[in-house]
Formats: sequence, C-alpha cells, structure tokens
Amino acid sequence: MDPNQTLLGVHRAPRNTIKTSFSEKCFTVFNYVFFVLLGLTTLLPFVNLLAKSLSSESAVISGKVGLLPVGIQFETYQYVLQDSMFLNSLKVSIGLTVVGTACSLFLTTLTAYPLSKVRLRGRKGILLIFVFTMLFSGGLIPTYLLMQNLNLVNTFPVLFLPAMVNVYNMLIIKNYFEGLPEELEESAKLDGAGNIRILALVMLPLSLPVLATIGLFFAVAFWNDYFSAMIYISDPAIKPMQLYLKELLVSSSGDFLKDNIDAAINTTPQSIQASSILLATIPILLVYPFLQKYFVKGVLVGSIKG
Repeated sequence: MDPNQTLLGVHRAPRNTIKTSFSEKCFTVFNYVFFVLLGLTTLLPFVNLLAKSLSSESAVISGKVGLLPVGIQFETYQYVLQDSMFLNSLKVSIGLTVVGTACSLFLTTLTAYPLSKVRLRGRKGILLIFVFTMLFSGGLIPTYLLMQNLNLVNTFPVLFLPAMVNVYNMLIIKNYFEGLPEELEESAKLDGAGNIRILALVMLPLSLPVLATIGLFFAVAFWNDYFSAMIYISDPAIKPMQLYLKELLVSSSGDFLKDNIDAAINTTPQSIQASSILLATIPILLVYPFLQKYFVKGVLVGSIKG
C-alpha cells in the first residue's frame, strides 16, 4: 500500500521534512550554551548572597561560603525583620512604588493619547519639546533649587513628582494607541461618547498589554531609585529601601549592630547586608509573574511605529 494513502482511500500529502544543516545545529547549541551561561552570571550572585545570609558567623568571616550555606542559621533574617529602620523603609518603598506607578501611568497615558491623534494642532512641535527633554535637562543643582523653592525637599511627593512622565514610556504608549483601529473611536463618537469616555471605555481596555508593561517599568524604576532620595531626603522617616541599603552597605563594618549585642555576637555585617538585600528584592520580584504575559507583546506592539 502507498504510505501516503490511508485505509479510507484518502491521499495524504507527503510530509516535507526540512533537514537542519550542521552549521545551524552548532549555532543552536551555541545559543543555548551562551544564554544558559549568561543567565547563571546573573543568578549566581543572588545564590551567593543567599548562602551568606544563611551561613554561620565563622564560615562567613573565614570566607568558606560559596554557593551553598555553611552552618545554617536564621538569626540574620530574624534581626532584619525586627529592625524598625528596615521595616519603615520597606513601607516607604512600597507606598512610593504603588503611588508613583499609579500617578505616572495615569499622567503618561493622558499625555500619550492626545499626542497619538494626527488632528491635534501643534502635535509635531509638542512632540519635539518632549523629545528635547530626553537629550537635555536643567541639571542637578537647578532641579534641587526648584524642589526647594516648591517646599518639596524632605517630603514624600518629591520622590515621584519629578519622574511622573517618562518620555520614552510615553512614546511607547502613543505608538500603541496609533496602532489601534480608528473605526472603534469613530463608532464610539457616533454613539455620543466624548474623548474621556472613549479613552476610558474603548482605548484602555484594548491597551492592557502596553499599560501593564509600562506599569512594570515604572514600578521597577521607583523601587530601585535611591539617587532621588539621597539628594532630597534626610529625614529617616521617609527614606526608601534602596537608600537604606546604600547606607547599610557603605557604613563602617558592624556600626549598625552596635545597639544589638545578641545580633553582633551571632551574626556578621556581611550576612546582615546579604539578608537585607534579598528581602528587599523579593517584593518587586513578586510583581513580575502577574505581568509577564503582557510584557513582550506590550513592548513589541508599542515600538513598531517610530
């Protein structure tokens, strides 16, 4: 029987198998090896920090800790989680990330939507002004003087107000809006909807991929930002997590343990620093899995048009 003929007499088209050349196989193997090694180079430092945070004092001091903990103990995490400065900075960072991301995403979307419309008068000139700010800025000292004159220094809003609109993120959202069918907006206008209602009920539900992606960009930026706090904040009550970690890492060895005798005896500054860094990384890592499905689609679709 013809192998391309079934029992019912129906002919099947022969399968066309594409043979992979030796050079293509080598290239594929090289890609896998390269990206596995690249992933390990980013993962191994975290594994080393985890091992240090769980290792005994003598093992950390003698330098015996590599990728596996030596003499497992949990006193470092107990100390960090009971540290009022750590907990306060964690609350500040969480509040900054939530409030800053929501406000920035809201204002960036309101900026991107009208700029995505060709009928907007002066659109090219306005876009040119925004792009100009990507290349030039007023400088650190004038910006600080502006914040000081606005009475924003040593206040919580100074941590997110200067960064509420990111031009790069705004352009991605604008390009995404431009890729949506214009017929949807026209039909909504025929039904009597205004611009705000069209944006809220038509455009935003269709823009979840790009909004989730840009929201993740904003959240990571606010969570990791320490420079703004280092410049504008001196009040310990509103210092975010990254500034706390920066001061923890550059402080003299053991200075932060002098008020806790038990922790100074049973732990080391290196293990305290390692556990603090790991605990500060976990919250923002928990956000990514919920937005991962939107991440690639949002960036690609939003960056197709220039």
